[in-house]
Amino acid sequence: MSYAIVGFGKIGQALAHAFARKNIDVTVASRRPPEALAPQARAIGPTVVAKSLREALEADTIILAVPFGEHREVAKALPSWKGKTVIDAMNAFPVPEELDGLPSSAFVATSFTGAKFVKGFNHLIAATLAADPVVKGGHRVVFLSSDDEDATAPVAALAKQLGFAPIKLGKLNEGGALVHARGHTWGQLIFQDLFKKEQ
Repeated sequence: MSYAIVGFGKIGQALAHAFARKNIDVTVASRRPPEALAPQARAIGPTVVAKSLREALEADTIILAVPFGEHREVAKALPSWKGKTVIDAMNAFPVPEELDGLPSSAFVATSFTGAKFVKGFNHLIAATLAADPVVKGGHRVVFLSSDDEDATAPVAALAKQLGFAPIKLGKLNEGGALVHARGHTWGQLIFQDLFKKEQ
């Protein structure tokens, strides 16, 4: 399984730290050319490699960490997303009117035709996401939601590999609503720094 993070702002870098901590190879890309990202990527760890967007999208699993309005540009970069897993780590706030009452991930999913689409890694602030998720015998929780049950399992496996405790919230319009912004307010689970004790 190969991984890429698209977007190299605070959240993209925080996720890159999570991969580096476990020595898992990950490609990072953004609007900036790879040579502009390379020094920062190298500073995070040897398993974090900056590449062009086109090269990054060759990965099996792509984490979206771009500003919300830029997801369409990423989506246009491939003619089909079949066979790809897309993890939406973005937040839309305040909620744009164009969502028309849909959870932001359900809206974003329509741009990534054919992809297995999962909301995840979006409810923690960057500094928390970048920190070691193993604390006092427990693992920091990440919430996952998807309209495709089969899509969630490999993302949950990745979260565990990175040291997090994945908790499935169900479909995007049900449990997923708990980690989305609604109007000018956040869902109840946004910014909740929770831990799951090892059984």
